[in-house]
Amino acid sequence: MTIAIGDKVPSVSVWNKDADGVHKLDFSEFCAGKTVAFFSVPGAFTPTCQEKHFPSFKSNSQTLKEKGVDVIACMSVNDPFVMQAWGELLDPEGDIVMLADAECELATAFGLTIDASGAGLGQRSARFSMLIKNSMVSSLHTEESGGYELSSAEVLLKDL
Repeated sequence: MTIAIGDKVPSVSVWNKDADGVHKLDFSEFCAGKTVAFFSVPGAFTPTCQEKHFPSFKSNSQTLKEKGVDVIACMSVNDPFVMQAWGELLDPEGDIVMLADAECELATAFGLTIDASGAGLGQRSARFSMLIKNSMVSSLHTEESGGYELSSAEVLLKDL
């Protein structure tokens, strides 16, 4: 079953790597008491993710925060070291929190996975964005496999 507007986000572990090391985070607790602009990409360093999806959130990070977003977070089914390196490349200022769903557990709990085995990527997160308020989904934009039209920061801004 796919997560829906009004649902509480699942209590599933994700990972974050920063200068102090690797940290295991409970996703529901991470979102508690905050407004989170959350987006998920099928893979770090992949073309659409790197050239369009991530940059849309980076270029709109200040506007999102001005409209009440406390945290912008990006997730991919990659390990925390890859997510840190990708974040440092595209977001050296650290405006976006990089979350690794290394075992595809959060994407699976959301019901938003794709099988990218044909491209050598295995099980991955679908491309989507959501606005989360105090651990509750208040908007959700999912893409068809291979698409990039609905999950940009520009679309999510309309929900604020």
